[in-house]
This record gives sequence, C-alpha cells and structure tokens, in this order.
Amino acid sequence: MSNLQAFDVTGIFLLALIIGGMFFFAAIMTPLVFTKLPPEISGPFIREAFPVYSQVMAGMTLAAVLFLWSFSERVYLIFVFILFVLAWLWLMPLINRYRDDQLKGNQKAGKTFNILHRLSVVINLAQMGTIAFVLYKVVTHA
Repeated sequence: MSNLQAFDVTGIFLLALIIGGMFFFAAIMTPLVFTKLPPEISGPFIREAFPVYSQVMAGMTLAAVLFLWSFSERVYLIFVFILFVLAWLWLMPLINRYRDDQLKGNQKAGKTFNILHRLSVVINLAQMGTIAFVLYKVVTHA
C-alpha cells in the first residue's frame, strides 16, 4: 500500500468513525439517557457528555482534514469542525442557561430553550449530512 493509499484509507476511516459516532450519540445514547434515567441524572449527564462528544468529533474532523487531499472536501470538513466548536463553546452553554431558567419557572426561557435545542438538532443533522456527502465523494471519487 502506498503512502497516498494509506492517507486515503485513514481519511475514509475517520469519516466513517465520525458519522457513526454522531449517529450513535444522537439516535441511541441521548434517547436512552433521557428515557432510562431520572431527570435529575439525565440532564447533568448529557451536560457532561456533550462537551466530550463535541471535542472528540471536532478533533476527528480536524484529523480527517489532514488526511484528505481535495480542497473542496477540506472546506466541507472545516465547516463541520467550526460547527462542532460553536456548538460546544457557544450553543450548548446557552441551551443550558435557558434550560435552567425554564426549570426555575421562566416560560419565556422555555420557548428560547426549545428554539435553541431545535437549532442544535438541525446543526447536528447538517453536520451528519455533510460528513456523509464528503464520505460519498471520497469513496466514489465523485
């Protein structure tokens, strides 16, 4: 296997890990946490898990940037990376603040929480779609 092939395989492997990890967190782990654990445990647990998730996914995305040669693939992945960082450092703390205010009885905060939470879901789906698109492009050389 040439060095170029090793880079391609590593990049493809990273993309597969990213999309698999994102799917697992969104479709399996988070719903299980909220359906199987009491609210006083599930909320704090997700608050602790989300930054780790974002950091790991951002790191793997950045690593994939280094292993893929196409400029357009890199641009897509840098976009995904930026969204992970924004979700981790800006959006999630904001969501947590409004959720805390909602739990204290602030109905307006509850509405804002719902909007921000939906935004985080849309961002996550956009990231997954982008990673899937890049993976498809790399595998098919489209």
